[in-house]
Amino acid sequence: MSDFEGLKALVTGGASGIGRATAELLAARGAEVAVLDLDPSSVDKPLLAHRADVTDDASVRAALSAAVTDLGGLDVLINNAGIGAQGTVEDNDDEQWRRVLDVNVLGMVRTTRAALPHLRESAHAAIVNTCSIAATAGLPQRALYSASKGAVLSLTLAMAADHVREGIRVNCVNPGTVDTPWVARLLDAAPDPAAERAALQARQPAGRLVTAAEVAGAIAYLASPLSGSTTGTALAVDGGMQGLRLRPVGQ
Repeated sequence: MSDFEGLKALVTGGASGIGRATAELLAARGAEVAVLDLDPSSVDKPLLAHRADVTDDASVRAALSAAVTDLGGLDVLINNAGIGAQGTVEDNDDEQWRRVLDVNVLGMVRTTRAALPHLRESAHAAIVNTCSIAATAGLPQRALYSASKGAVLSLTLAMAADHVREGIRVNCVNPGTVDTPWVARLLDAAPDPAAERAALQARQPAGRLVTAAEVAGAIAYLASPLSGSTTGTALAVDGGMQGLRLRPVGQ
């Protein structure tokens, strides 16, 4: 496909995982792509790499300005940078709450705020936020993370309403548990990694973890000019976790 031919895209958190898969897919489909990341050292051509800390407004503005200059404009913004957290509402202290909300929610605010003047000049402007199944389903031991992604879902809808008449579409993807480096680290830290992986796989009706490439495909769908009438949508990429209620195996 070449539906992104001639378009300029920027992906935050694009050096690994979902962000990297998305950046590479958009480039393969014709876009010129810049990556913003805390550590973009692993990013190579055709992707353009810029270091940015989404918790620092000056860093975001400087990196985004440099990226837009390199690209020659901006049509697509993928707000993907994020961090995780485990525990109940009792387990994370105030500093952890501030840190996760600063990255997962305010990071999107800072990046979008800096990008909007450029997106307003595009005929195919689109923003896609990486949200989570945690925004719509109660998951154990994910109070802080779920709160941050619930905010992302609401933010996505509000942004879609604010900017639809400017020709800027805003959507989000809600992945289930994705087989990323972050999840791999969680599994490695579990008392029984194999059992923990099996539990995560069983939680999703498809019986396996979601791949980064599958989430990237959903992001590309929402960002593509072919989806010009899609805005204010949360697209689940979760192996059926959101909507399916299967009977136990054998019944």
